[in-house]
Amino acid sequence: MAPRTLPIIEISGNPLDRGRQYGEAVRPRLHTALAYYEEAFGHSSGLTWQQVTARAARWLDPVRDYAPDLVEEMRGIADGAGVDLLDVLALNARGEVIYDRSFARMAEGRQELETPAEVAVEERSEGCTSFAAYGEASGDGRVWAGQNWDWRAGVSDTVVMLRVVQPPKPTLIMQVEAGQIGRQGANSAGIALNANGLGGRFDDAVGLPQTVVRRRVLDQHTITDALEVLCRTRAHIASNALLTCREGYAIDLETTPAGHGWMHPTDGLLVHGNHYQAGVPAALAAGYRPLSSDSLVRVPRAEQGLRVLRGSTGPDESRKLIKQAMSDHLGLPESLCTHPDSRMPAVQHWKTLVSSCVDLTGGDYHVTAGTPCDRDYQHLPWNLYDGPYGDAR
Repeated sequence: MAPRTLPIIEISGNPLDRGRQYGEAVRPRLHTALAYYEEAFGHSSGLTWQQVTARAARWLDPVRDYAPDLVEEMRGIADGAGVDLLDVLALNARGEVIYDRSFARMAEGRQELETPAEVAVEERSEGCTSFAAYGEASGDGRVWAGQNWDWRAGVSDTVVMLRVVQPPKPTLIMQVEAGQIGRQGANSAGIALNANGLGGRFDDAVGLPQTVVRRRVLDQHTITDALEVLCRTRAHIASNALLTCREGYAIDLETTPAGHGWMHPTDGLLVHGNHYQAGVPAALAAGYRPLSSDSLVRVPRAEQGLRVLRGSTGPDESRKLIKQAMSDHLGLPESLCTHPDSRMPAVQHWKTLVSSCVDLTGGDYHVTAGTPCDRDYQHLPWNLYDGPYGDAR
């Protein structure tokens, strides 16, 4: 049996054309995603899919005001996949829907702020472990970035690798769920974005969905412009962003609607999970508890495993060592390499959907189609720096 690989899709042209190409290419996968999230949203908020899309319309004007081109791209996706624009918007705001308790209150006809009991049962945040390694931390002298992307097992068959050619913006390579316009990836300017959910809502104000913010980050040509996006936009929910650039620099921002915290690497190594590591925001400090308690184990285990990169003599050995580190099973099933927990309902099963490993020095992008412990890296056919906008060449 051939090893499982992720589908690869390339889109280009104006935003509407890109979206149509994308929607046509992922049509069956996008419909699979809609079916899963209809069940998942019903489980988490009690809303029907029609109610979810009606409420997701709250993001249409803010996204159009901030990034009209991305609304056009989503419109094209909807056309190509044969669905409604609000279906695609809801897929792009799926984290905001799942983690925003106001959706559940809407189902009950309530508008007041959440109670302490509701906070206690809030959904665990999107579980990911991100890393950057360069300088002293990289024995082969290359700049490495990547992550284990842990999310709902029910969408594993919807994940695709997407290359977006969009001059004059940089060319992007991203791992996304079918129909999403952004998530994690890297661009032809030599910038990688890896991201982690932090969970929680700070107020009832409407901010931008994470897919929009992350896509705009990867649309930038410089690390400072990418940071500007994170510092000047107001996201709907808290999320962590780890930026790494080809020149050998990384910075981590814990972005929240109430303010940001930041971290820099130690001796060239930086790892982030799903808890606040730069400092708990004042708005949460009095009663803060990590929503993903396993993050407290995953982060130091990844740091320990990735320290062996110091002894690597070349990129092949480095990828082997990274795969070994990201396959750690301490605390299984909620380990660094995450597997479904049979004690939970099937709709809430989690797993590592993709383990990514990007060589920002050479431009090679490697991913696993699922858990890294039992799969080899898939070398994508694109180099980050191919094409007319390979800035870092």
